[in-house]
Amino acid sequence: MFGESPASAQRVTYEQPPIDYLNAEVHDRVAVLIEKIESGEATLKYDSQFGYLKSILEALDISESSQSLVFSKTSLQLSKISPRRPRALYFNDDVYVGFCQRGDVIEIAATDPRQGATFYTLKQTEQERPRIVRDRGGCLSCHASSRTQDIPGYLVRSVFPDAAGRPKLGSGSFTTDHTSKFHDRWGGWYVTGNHGTMRHMGNTICRTDEMEFDRSAGANETDLSDYFRTDAYVSPNSDIVALMVLEHQTQMHNAIAAANFETRLALHQSFQMNELLERPEGFVSDSAKRRISAVAEDLVYYMLFGEEFQLTDAVSGNTSFADEFQSRGVVDSKGRSLRQLNLQTRLLEYPCSYLIYSDAFAALPDLVRHETLEKLAAVLEGQNQAKEFQHLSPKLRQQISEILLETVPEYRDMITSRNQG
Repeated sequence: MFGESPASAQRVTYEQPPIDYLNAEVHDRVAVLIEKIESGEATLKYDSQFGYLKSILEALDISESSQSLVFSKTSLQLSKISPRRPRALYFNDDVYVGFCQRGDVIEIAATDPRQGATFYTLKQTEQERPRIVRDRGGCLSCHASSRTQDIPGYLVRSVFPDAAGRPKLGSGSFTTDHTSKFHDRWGGWYVTGNHGTMRHMGNTICRTDEMEFDRSAGANETDLSDYFRTDAYVSPNSDIVALMVLEHQTQMHNAIAAANFETRLALHQSFQMNELLERPEGFVSDSAKRRISAVAEDLVYYMLFGEEFQLTDAVSGNTSFADEFQSRGVVDSKGRSLRQLNLQTRLLEYPCSYLIYSDAFAALPDLVRHETLEKLAAVLEGQNQAKEFQHLSPKLRQQISEILLETVPEYRDMITSRNQG
């Protein structure tokens, strides 16, 4: 009998208590919308061109400027996707919506504060009361692997696509985020905007193999009308800044969910052992503490953009996405925000993830959230000088700390309490 692979073993773990991923009640924004539709408090409107797309974007407060177009056959409705008919992806801070022309369904993924990525579909046929259906495991064949940090999660994948959009698997692929080299990003995606002399894999078909792939062919593209009918989409663009934000955000969501799951599992197992060993109720073993400390370290590393790829040319999009993204920032007394974009040498002006304000971060178990904030402070105050944080100058560390002190009450309270103690 063959043993379980690490991935399948991990899946068994999160499908069982205390996570119970497939059965636990969720309260993400899509779950809330479902309740409103069922009660008659909300409705979705259908139109002949886009079905329920525009209505679902409005209901979930997702901007059309976030549109990112992918033409590789790497998702659920792959038969509907091609270079002439790309799949469109839209997102905000905690929800992702996928749309295919002539698609059977709209695909939706939402971040539940406790359960992480939760997947749904909405049939693209006109209904008196549209029904959004929660997935019960089918999506996890792609959305729960080492590419998603071994928990149900999100990913941006870069491939070498052939003329039909099929990935040339023999040429390899990349799961991309803010650490990825620029030239490894966006294979199988359309990309609009400017990026100087840097080159990426977008807007290009792989005619032969990865060795002869031409990264210059699709560079600095601002008009996609030669590739496909752009009037078939709510926007004619696939903004490079939106893509860069998407890459960071997907794996940041995964890092938060991984910390959540691992902490709950560690505590659950520790408490089970308490009964067997007749230890006091609530006792946390050293083993559990080490596990919690390790995931907190991972979370801080990702939150502070550890080993972020350094841009060698300025990047600019060609939609309103950048302005809209920045306008939603929580601002300190000096007008600074963690959503301020840099786009000259890095993604953010102050490299600390804006998802520290998210419901998912707030819902982390107390032990790991407190540990994360303590480790975050250790970096920002200069006590932790590890090489993965060398991109943060003393000035940047101080600026990020000042922003957090004014905009994250729990961080401020922790620092104040420590200083008074």
